[in-house]
Amino acid sequence: MITTDQLLHAITKRVEIYNKIDAPINKRATEMCSLLESRNKILADYIMSPFDVPRQNVSAMDGYAIAKGSTLSKATMIEIVGESQAGSPFAGSLKKDQGIRIFTGAVVPDGCNTVIMQENTNFEFIKDSIDKTQPYEIILAKAADTDAHIRKQGEEIQQKELMLPQGKRLNPADISLLANLGIDKVKVFEPLTVGILATGDELVTLGDKLTDSAQIYNSNTPTLKSMLSDLPIIIRDYGIIPDNLDKTTKIVSKAMQKCDVLISTAGVSVGDYDFLTRVIEQLGQINHYKVAMKPGKPFVFGELLGDKNKKMAKPVLYFGLPGNPISTVVGALQFIIPALWQLSAVSTQDQPMPLTVTATLINDIKKSVGRTDFQRGLLTRDKQGGYQVESFFNQQSHRIKQLSRANCLIVLSQDTGDIASGTKVEVQPFPWLNS
Repeated sequence: MITTDQLLHAITKRVEIYNKIDAPINKRATEMCSLLESRNKILADYIMSPFDVPRQNVSAMDGYAIAKGSTLSKATMIEIVGESQAGSPFAGSLKKDQGIRIFTGAVVPDGCNTVIMQENTNFEFIKDSIDKTQPYEIILAKAADTDAHIRKQGEEIQQKELMLPQGKRLNPADISLLANLGIDKVKVFEPLTVGILATGDELVTLGDKLTDSAQIYNSNTPTLKSMLSDLPIIIRDYGIIPDNLDKTTKIVSKAMQKCDVLISTAGVSVGDYDFLTRVIEQLGQINHYKVAMKPGKPFVFGELLGDKNKKMAKPVLYFGLPGNPISTVVGALQFIIPALWQLSAVSTQDQPMPLTVTATLINDIKKSVGRTDFQRGLLTRDKQGGYQVESFFNQQSHRIKQLSRANCLIVLSQDTGDIASGTKVEVQPFPWLNS
């Protein structure tokens, strides 16, 4: 069996080749997207600033803008002859030892080279007697410096400066930046199409009634749809395939014509009615089968290439998950979601990184050497503010109640055996807790 690290490396390398050769990023289809709808989408072009920021010299403080050449020593008297507000600049001219009242963000007149904070004048003593329709005088309470409290034109951003590179995954901070630059539409890569299907005669679609005691609801498809909802993808639901070779072949053949990626749940083990691996080998190839992990050992990574009579323009990457709900969640978190982000054309430095913390185990864990174990756990803070984690007693992969109650996965390496309470362990908090 391949290890989890080896499988992740193999998937990453195959996707790199896919992005360079099978479906080159520079030839991907693009579309224009409203800025308000662009979160988590991937920029398909470089964005340059259309203008300087600030666009003019502006005040960083409420106070007074003083004319160039004025005396700036303590006790100097300055004549105030106007006012500059944000959006309403002063239009006149100034002489030596003259100034204007100015507010934060307001344009500093060309004839001024410093702003004095109102706290450094006698403003508080005279504010109630000021008639702003007439010139009035202020006195400097302390000496001032030239160029103080002025945000210079272009000091933050210069016109034609690179703002965001191709491959940037747009987040709220990026949207704020682009909105400040007046950019209301962006060019993004068209989303990948990801097909999802479930297999098994026992499965029933949500909303339908269970008519037999052997039936169960298909929970894996809703789970995957929810887990993948933040990715820049289009999901095609191919429903439930019965345990039938011909029907499995037909649905997979249909899906591979429409999808960039296909994900299945169940049907990838070695049972008499597990047909998916046979179909993948018939229509493509299996790159890796079985991974040394618990839960989720029968994980399939392969690709669909077309039938003998008609090869496809590019392969459809295939991920086959076991049918147990916990295995679906773990396999998606560890392998599928990272691969989909990489396939989406997001830049390497902008791909989401799984959060990992170190925590103190507060109960004993039984574990066999040989497989990486992903155990459901409850991560909390101790009295000193450190992390502590409790592993649930029963870790069987069909137990769904524990998954809802857990908030993390405890990651135990394949060479690790039983672990005693008090041991430091690696923990992955579930990403949806902070989304």
